[in-house]
Amino acid sequence: MLPLEFVDKSISITDSNHPCYRHYTDDWPSSNPNGYADWFMTRMAVAFNERRRAMALYEAKADVADIPAFRVKTPLQSAIQILKRHRDLCFSEQPGGRPSSIIISTLAAHAYKQEATITGALFSILASMDQHIEVRGQTYWIANPSDPRENFADAWESEPERKLAFDDWLDTARKDFERAGETTDLAQMIDLLSPRLGRELLEKAATQFSPGAVAKSVTTRRLLGAIQRVFDAPHRKPVAWPTVPQGDVSLSCTMSKAGFRPTAVGDNGAAVPTGSSLRFEATSNLSWPYKVFWQVVNTGPAALKANDLRGGFVEGTVSAGNLVRTEQAVYRGSHTIECFIVKDGYCAARSGPFVVNIG
Repeated sequence: MLPLEFVDKSISITDSNHPCYRHYTDDWPSSNPNGYADWFMTRMAVAFNERRRAMALYEAKADVADIPAFRVKTPLQSAIQILKRHRDLCFSEQPGGRPSSIIISTLAAHAYKQEATITGALFSILASMDQHIEVRGQTYWIANPSDPRENFADAWESEPERKLAFDDWLDTARKDFERAGETTDLAQMIDLLSPRLGRELLEKAATQFSPGAVAKSVTTRRLLGAIQRVFDAPHRKPVAWPTVPQGDVSLSCTMSKAGFRPTAVGDNGAAVPTGSSLRFEATSNLSWPYKVFWQVVNTGPAALKANDLRGGFVEGTVSAGNLVRTEQAVYRGSHTIECFIVKDGYCAARSGPFVVNIG
């Protein structure tokens, strides 16, 4: 049974391609972004309130309400972001088979036990997230917490390889972070996690430690915290929409330059030369209509000197079903671009930061 406080917010979707669109039936397609958002908030309420109070004290605010909710990031949200990053690099060569964001977010929220640290949340989630997958008869079931009619794992029945892909990814993630947690040597930790999180990202996070830290001992907690601070650069604007995962969006990139053939650029791949033109294309399983926003975050002294660190949101256009953005490789360093799809006022999907190295 699901609490009516969540279920009662379910709405019908006007999907004209659905076979029952012109008939009111029990099979009418529905969604419940408001209910899902409320449920997700309850799964991190304790940690959320503690962090909000801490921010209010640090900023000498008289009332916690003076701290906007979108500025508060909980260990659950950070752990999910790291897990999605791990998933994206695991499936970089087969993006179509990767576990969906809504499945990872829902199972992670179920498994989260209000841990106060990113590391605590991550290990707790990895240990038990698969225990929240039901088996109803011969069908795997991950119920939408706000709509009992919806099974987020419905594709697993017709495509059993998706369940196998999820199991393989979860097993890989458990082993990767377990091995990283067993060492205190930062260089070894980076070697263990770089295939799944990206070496450039990890080495950039490592620079936040004291000089010579690569040779010193460090905890997984410190490294993951540093990774999160890289994701959350000071000039990166926080997401202004309530995040309610409803689908997925992934990015691909090609580089072109006079005298060179267009070539594919991988997430956190080899450095591209300055002066290159970069074409980013987003692919999503969400149905239109929706709005698309792009967030480019530059780093490094050259971008800082030019006052071009950016970090805000720019609305894009959807042309013939394509979600495309072009950028120029101007500043040396590691930069990120992320695609956000906003539907009915909610952030329904985000790609995660795509790291571009310019050399």
